Amino acid sequence: MRIPIYQLDAFSERPFSGNPAAVCPLERWLEEATLQSIAAENNLSETAFLVGGSGRYEIRWFTPTSEVDLCGHATLASARVVFDRLEAGRSEVSFASASGPLLVQRDGDRLALDFPSRPASPCPEPAGLTEALGRAPREVLQARDTMAVFASEEDVRSLAPDMERLGRLDTFGVIVTAPGLSVDFVSRFFAPRKGVPEDPVTGSAHCSLIPFWAERLGKTRLLARQISPRGGTLHCELRGDRVTIAGAVATYLEGTIEI
Repeated sequence: MRIPIYQLDAFSERPFSGNPAAVCPLERWLEEATLQSIAAENNLSETAFLVGGSGRYEIRWFTPTSEVDLCGHATLASARVVFDRLEAGRSEVSFASASGPLLVQRDGDRLALDFPSRPASPCPEPAGLTEALGRAPREVLQARDTMAVFASEEDVRSLAPDMERLGRLDTFGVIVTAPGLSVDFVSRFFAPRKGVPEDPVTGSAHCSLIPFWAERLGKTRLLARQISPRGGTLHCELRGDRVTIAGAVATYLEGTIEI
């Protein structure tokens, strides 16, 4: 069996930064074990699989260890594959997913995701969070992910979490965030339980970050930067119960899987 594969760097205008994602268009759905094995072999934070055509696709996302319910950067990368390779010239695509319909549109030189808003609620600090992060957050909130809010960008940048301890926390992932120096807010994202110690740029985390910072800063249009070692820039907007997350995508490679 031969399967097309593309690797792209999302939320970046050039290769070697942003978040690398693999995209594999399929003629039909394969067994879940096969999809998971491909994702493990790719060993990227996410591999997206697509089935469909004519601007409408089903999409599934896998980390090296498990399937997830929502992924931003691999959806952005998938849209670039549709627009540039599968249906050249198209400017809008709809993905049916475990989190409902997701629309991606061209926005000048960027692509814009239409994702669900997932506001986080204040919660008691989970036992072991401060020890795992190495610094106590000012606030803790919970949605799908645990969100730890810090006072400054430098607080977030200098964190060196204990991944073994983070992996014991009962949460999908941990977002750390603070006001930015040159952008509205910064963040990092850790999901060792899902096989992703630190994700370079995390679109799905911004489903919670955008409503939080929109309320905190009193504005609905926000510029964000994920300050992982690779880094990435996200152009964000809160629109009621939806968020827009836009960014550039750089193509890195194109090839074929043989299994």
